[in-house]
Amino acid sequence: MSHRAHLFSLRIGHAFRDACFGAEPYGLARFRQDLLAGVTVGIIAIPLAMALAIASGVAPQYGLYTAIIGGFVIALTGGSRFSISGPTAAFVVILYPVAQRYGLAGLLLATFLSGVILISMAFARLGRFIEYIPESVTLGFTGGIAIVIATLQLKDFLGLPLENMPELYVDKVWLLANSIAQYDSTSVFIALLTLGIMLS
Repeated sequence: MSHRAHLFSLRIGHAFRDACFGAEPYGLARFRQDLLAGVTVGIIAIPLAMALAIASGVAPQYGLYTAIIGGFVIALTGGSRFSISGPTAAFVVILYPVAQRYGLAGLLLATFLSGVILISMAFARLGRFIEYIPESVTLGFTGGIAIVIATLQLKDFLGLPLENMPELYVDKVWLLANSIAQYDSTSVFIALLTLGIMLS
């Protein structure tokens, strides 16, 4: 296998060129399917991106900017014909302490550096090593993230007047426990109503 073929999936915009100018012509029928898929994903991804921005400690519009710009850039320059981008709750646990300690500038710098690392790993073909990570590690990681995110939502769920949450998880739980008497009944009612609608 030649070096060029080895990096075939890393060619900039390969998926976009293949979808539009490949063996199968891109017609009106495919455009309708892509438009419907894009609207469906956007209805879910845009509010989710804004919510995750708030959970990460920044203003909601930054999540909106990231979802729109990132979605376009990845779709136009990526090597997959399927959507491989989207807001993910897994990074809230990582981004929140960065935003709290270093502010928005530090968060942007960390994001840029992580992108450089990911691109470098892609060219080094390190993605194949993911198969050596046990499933128990993945399940434990995602389960732990779910617990931390649920804990972060308790402040808004109860309407507690807390400006910033501590960095360590134990300190978060301790602060929430000490502040629970300051809950807002209106916030709790709206949160329970929303939760009930989602679960019904």
